[in-house]
Amino acid sequence: MFSARKWCGIFRAVRLHHCRSRSVSRASPNLTFVPACLPPDPAEVEELQRFVSNSKRLFVMTGAGISTESGIPDYRSEGVGLYARTDRRPVQHAEFVRSASARQRYWARNFVGWPQFSSHQPNKAHLVLRDWEKLGKLHWLVTQNVDALHTKAGSQRMTELHGCTHRVFCLACGDRILRAELQEHFEALNPTWKAEAFGVAPDGDVFLTDEQVRNFRVPACRKCGGILKPDVTFFGDTVSQEKVRFVHQRLAESDSMLIAGSSMQVYSGYRFALAAREKKLPIAVLNIGPTRLDHFASLKLNFRCGELLPLIVCT
Repeated sequence: MFSARKWCGIFRAVRLHHCRSRSVSRASPNLTFVPACLPPDPAEVEELQRFVSNSKRLFVMTGAGISTESGIPDYRSEGVGLYARTDRRPVQHAEFVRSASARQRYWARNFVGWPQFSSHQPNKAHLVLRDWEKLGKLHWLVTQNVDALHTKAGSQRMTELHGCTHRVFCLACGDRILRAELQEHFEALNPTWKAEAFGVAPDGDVFLTDEQVRNFRVPACRKCGGILKPDVTFFGDTVSQEKVRFVHQRLAESDSMLIAGSSMQVYSGYRFALAAREKKLPIAVLNIGPTRLDHFASLKLNFRCGELLPLIVCT
């Protein structure tokens, strides 16, 4: 396994590799993958303002909906999510582990999509949450996303519940490298291989045909020759109990919960909303479209995260 020192080094490297100036906050949002919604209603803005003002130790959980305004598609958004646009589905954990052809297909598509995916930058919503942390309002942030945008924004009191695509590890020996470093290995192994994608998917994936990926070569672990896997929780896998306990501890220290950009359809995140309800914490939900929390949330707002959150004054 890897040491805490090495983990911190990789975390810092991801951050330094991608950090940009605060001019990001002034960039226009990319709405290609954002469902249509009305502009914020002043009365509902006031309701969220009151919720945030009353919170002293706010626990925030974010989902794919907070990153769609950075140009990253999600899975479930009506009309624009992956499931609405195509019949393609994400790779399953068991399939990736047992099938060399599945790994070849995954890494070929990821190799093509990586330059664009890794270049995405935080939007206003990410930067607002970073600022709330600096001001002491946000006690802990849990993101279900694997895009590193919260890290790029500068958030530190944070757990990446499902990992991060910017890290890769060996299933056999646990050795870890940056995804950017692996891209160089791919290029060295495939100097003449080229493929043009005909669609983009969440999590750094693109659409390629079986014929396109047939001759793509995948490197093994540099230390033991084992299977390399992105440091993410694939569908069909589970989040470690150690991480789950840690997040429950941070939730127990909090006095309110805000869900931003998530329908909470996946249980790995939904369990913390259930725990918050059991603790009788006030819960606010900011998401375009219905969520699993709508029947018990204290407040539900149907607006874009990057449009509404910057309107909230943190006091």
